[in-house]
Amino acid sequence: MKRQNRRYRLFSAMRLLGLVRKESLQIIRDPSSIGIAFFLPVLLLLIFGYGVSLDARDIGLAVVVDAPDPLAMSLVSGFKRSEYFAPVTIPSIQEAEEAMMRRQVDAIVWLREDFSRDLLARGGAPVGVIINGVDANKARLIEGYIGGVWQQWLARISDARGLDFRIPVRVKFRIWFNPAVRSRDYLVPGLIAVIMTLIGAMLTSMVVAREWERGTMEALMVTPVSIYEILLGKIIPYFILGMGGMALSVVMAIFLFAVPLHGSLPALFAASALFMLTTIAMGLLISTVADSQFVAGQMAIVVTFLPAFILSGFIFDIGSMPVVIRAVTRIVPATYFVAILQSIFLAGDIWSIFFVNCGWLAVMCAVLLFIIRKKSHKRLR
Repeated sequence: MKRQNRRYRLFSAMRLLGLVRKESLQIIRDPSSIGIAFFLPVLLLLIFGYGVSLDARDIGLAVVVDAPDPLAMSLVSGFKRSEYFAPVTIPSIQEAEEAMMRRQVDAIVWLREDFSRDLLARGGAPVGVIINGVDANKARLIEGYIGGVWQQWLARISDARGLDFRIPVRVKFRIWFNPAVRSRDYLVPGLIAVIMTLIGAMLTSMVVAREWERGTMEALMVTPVSIYEILLGKIIPYFILGMGGMALSVVMAIFLFAVPLHGSLPALFAASALFMLTTIAMGLLISTVADSQFVAGQMAIVVTFLPAFILSGFIFDIGSMPVVIRAVTRIVPATYFVAILQSIFLAGDIWSIFFVNCGWLAVMCAVLLFIIRKKSHKRLR
């Protein structure tokens, strides 16, 4: 009896290896799978790393000086030296407003005719500032940049004249976790979660549907393999493929985009493996429900990719969302993985964040696999 049980277990392992080999050969013969796993991450990282930025640079700034003099022109030179502005001098405020209407500039700084006289006589001179507020986030950035140039200019003028430059409240800023304030360091780690969602869910969502469409599932049903072996035979190859795409994304993030990695690689890959299993489970669940590859692909985009892109905190702050939407983000697995990635990359191994979010991912993965097992049967539809 023991010898028979050992022989059965060995045979079961051989059956599983056969299924894994079959699925791996199918992946190799399908260029789209390789493209989604390796070409798509490179493309998305290049687009978001170089093309998408939440920072404001080379801002079009119209500078209007009604009475040019050394004092006013020294302030103008402060804007020219700033890395944030691309200032142009315009003769009149009317022309500057027309330039803003045509979207040629995003802000106007207006130094009126009495600017220098009021500054020297009364110790203060108003500066007119007009900002295009269509993009509220960019408008706030421009306002802060202009205020910074103004404060630096006042300090230089005070030092040159031997005056005591005092501000009622002097603020000292200390920025944690992203001291360079680069949006790339914030976006790229979150993008890895979106990429892994796309790889895991998109590829596996069409696996079972493709088997039914091609008629190979019927042939698989008459073999002695169990439903567990069928599911594992599909999970293992795509898990390896997804982790390969994840490793490529991490290498690009560190060496191409210079995103700092303050945490440990073992923690990063452990969380990534758990998240990959969760996304593969989501894809398999969609695949068991959908009747065709087209339907499965569309469901994967709507159910997994779009929520990971919009509701995970990758770009949009979850705390700024309405209460109902914030509740919805709790059932999006990418929400927890984005928190882990941003913590490991920018802050380090903060275990309270790591274990809590990994715990939720483990619960989601277990629930999804349980539902898949209940809905998967070794019989024809």
